[in-house]
Amino acid sequence: MQNKDKLGFGVIGCGRIAPKHTESILAIPQAKLIAVCDIIPERAQDFARKYQAEPYLDYHELLQRKDIDIVTIATPSGSHAEIGIAAAKAGKHVLVEKPMSMTLKEADLLIKTCRECGVKLGVIHQNRFNKAIKLLRAALEAGRFGKLTHGQATIRWNRNQEYYDQAPWRGTKLQDGGVLMNQSIHNIDLLQWMLGPVESVYGYTNTALRKIEMEDVAGAVLKFKNGAIGLIEAAATIYPKNLEETLNIFGETGSVIVGGIAVNRIEVWEFPDSEEEKQRIFASQENDPPTVYGYGHREIIEDMIKAVQNDGVPAVPGEEGRKALEIILAIYKCQETGQPVKLPLVEDIAN
Repeated sequence: MQNKDKLGFGVIGCGRIAPKHTESILAIPQAKLIAVCDIIPERAQDFARKYQAEPYLDYHELLQRKDIDIVTIATPSGSHAEIGIAAAKAGKHVLVEKPMSMTLKEADLLIKTCRECGVKLGVIHQNRFNKAIKLLRAALEAGRFGKLTHGQATIRWNRNQEYYDQAPWRGTKLQDGGVLMNQSIHNIDLLQWMLGPVESVYGYTNTALRKIEMEDVAGAVLKFKNGAIGLIEAAATIYPKNLEETLNIFGETGSVIVGGIAVNRIEVWEFPDSEEEKQRIFASQENDPPTVYGYGHREIIEDMIKAVQNDGVPAVPGEEGRKALEIILAIYKCQETGQPVKLPLVEDIAN
């Protein structure tokens, strides 16, 4: 499979995020869209017609196709692990939307199954590929911040009641989670990617405005093993529309704030003797993307293709995707117990 010039793709789930996957696949010369799948017949057929692919209602049937090398999974979150495990057992490489699962037990089983079946596992945290985030990461890896002191991940978005009423699984514990698991997980991934392993977590969640099972607003404090402090603010309650997704990273010799609606624009860039660099960066800024999904889907899919073709490791392998999930589950545990939670998290899987 590694020697194929063009890899066949199957897209499982034809809902809200699926067009980002499909349009990215169609734009990549090394990719070929083969089939799509959704349990709603009209949606599967309309999606297949629009993107010139074969429609399926049962993902098991799609997985039997020999011409599919990679599947992208864009179904409700509670089914991600189950479908990913089935795909791995069918010999398909797996690129799964966030969160990779709803529990650590399922995440670990998905990672283990992909490893045992000899297939690649990637998790879609596409904001790691934002131009501004890549500049931030390069500065961090170059040691320009000195000692890291603290950072903050902020999501201030609007998900009104109509959004949750679109489907019965939205906002539920087993299939979706709340603003942390569904919206803020991308920014939490970036925060931990920049500041490193987390030692302990303390947080609160609340269902303030929406009629859902899980939280629509949350806040948390993280203590990182390097001594840095992290703050998380997550809200789906912002009136009247999406306001910002912002990542702040601070150290003894550096301050960077990346904002915009999808952590796509550098707002503060301060390092010693960085004035000319800052002017160049500000002059080449990208405009806000048309949606909060950003511009990174094509690059993360291209990265997955390279990992398959060259027998490499995806940019966000399962072990990386698991980290933000663990932090969120620790915040949920804090809400239940009222106590700080140390990581690694020993999770009670019973639902």
